[in-house]
Amino acid sequence: MQQTVVINIVGLTTNLLENPDLFLHQWLKKNKYLSSIEPVLPALTCSAQTTYLTGKWPSEHGIVGNGWYDRNDAEVKMWKQSNKLVQSPKIWDLAREIDPTFTCANLFWWYNMYSDADFTVTPRPQYWADGQKKPDSYSKPANLRDRLQDKLGVFPLFDFWGPKTTIRSSEWIAKAAKLVYEWHNPTLTLIYLPHLDYCCQKFEPNSPEIEVDLKAIDLVFKDLIEYFEDKGTEIIVLSEYGITKVSNPIHINRFLRTNGYLQIREEKELELLDTGECRAFALADHQIAHVYIKCKNDIPELKKLLEKIPGVAKVLDNAGKKAHHLDHERAGDLVLVADQDSWFTYYYWLDDWKAPDFARTVEIHKKIGYDPVELFLDPKKKFILPRIILKLIRKKLGFRTLMNVIPLDAKLVKGSHGCIPKNDADKPIFMSKNNLPEKIESNLICQYILDIIFKK
Repeated sequence: MQQTVVINIVGLTTNLLENPDLFLHQWLKKNKYLSSIEPVLPALTCSAQTTYLTGKWPSEHGIVGNGWYDRNDAEVKMWKQSNKLVQSPKIWDLAREIDPTFTCANLFWWYNMYSDADFTVTPRPQYWADGQKKPDSYSKPANLRDRLQDKLGVFPLFDFWGPKTTIRSSEWIAKAAKLVYEWHNPTLTLIYLPHLDYCCQKFEPNSPEIEVDLKAIDLVFKDLIEYFEDKGTEIIVLSEYGITKVSNPIHINRFLRTNGYLQIREEKELELLDTGECRAFALADHQIAHVYIKCKNDIPELKKLLEKIPGVAKVLDNAGKKAHHLDHERAGDLVLVADQDSWFTYYYWLDDWKAPDFARTVEIHKKIGYDPVELFLDPKKKFILPRIILKLIRKKLGFRTLMNVIPLDAKLVKGSHGCIPKNDADKPIFMSKNNLPEKIESNLICQYILDIIFKK
């Protein structure tokens, strides 16, 4: 078997590889091949990664987005981590059928808990009873986390997501990958580098801020390449999606509310969406929205209504979902796809004073979908940094304090993903020493990796 490393640089596209000073550019030019990946729909983290690692479509592996509505529990479940949710064999399962001595290390690819991969590390904060949220990670074997923390310190969770995101999280993951390789020598190492994901959603394309972050991740990449090439490993570089400029947030749940489909209840004079009682509501996920409808007789009329919303490019019914490999029980009764300039918010309140308390916090599990505004600090709040420091002091003293520093202004978001970009230069890429077709489908990535490992 050929030892192989797959480096997932989130958001990397050919548009971001043009600077000849980048090591990425030079590495590609040096006898490497580049293929454009035709993204899976939805082109989202969990769906894309799972399609790559199984060779199956969402209709088969069941990961229809970064979350979905559990109709039995009547709860939206976002960013769950159990690998048991994936309903198809993974690349490590398929590889062991070929050679039982195959081993795999998974560094931060999603659905990384309780998998059959041999060595895993994934973000997993501690939630204390006094309301504090502490950075941490989860690993298999359990002592791997302790060994990594002894060498690298605790995983910098707040640099991984939220308004404080920095290159530190990607640097930590890269260093951890080298240590895991040194300690366990896996056949396949999967490495997730998220840094470009943040800046490309916060800033417009070609902005100076993106250039700075691109150079920062380029240094991390250079260090990894030099380390693993010295070990004689085969290196694959890929991305999950490209992030394109957006300017039109679609408040899909507000639209459903004004048309009589939502059910709202009040607690402490704030509004909560009562999903189990809604005639219909939308789970917003970047440029995709899963619309769950209580009475199936409402579907035809609601489909016509949703098709009229500016920025909605497609409304997929059963036939449309099947055509796009999204016909799975977890998917919405209707699936909305935004045009390239638009994206869906989860907002359902009509007055910001009625927004739930978690709306102004980093809270990836309570919101009815994904909230990219969590990447920003509220520009309307004066002395925001001193406020945060004061809140942190209160937390350390044992007081419960709401970290309500996130704005409610969807116009702040400058980039999104999920739909299939029109321009190939905005699509994800696959880079290796192997000459592959110019364009490859997402569900073929798994087999390409296996072929490289087993030298076919």
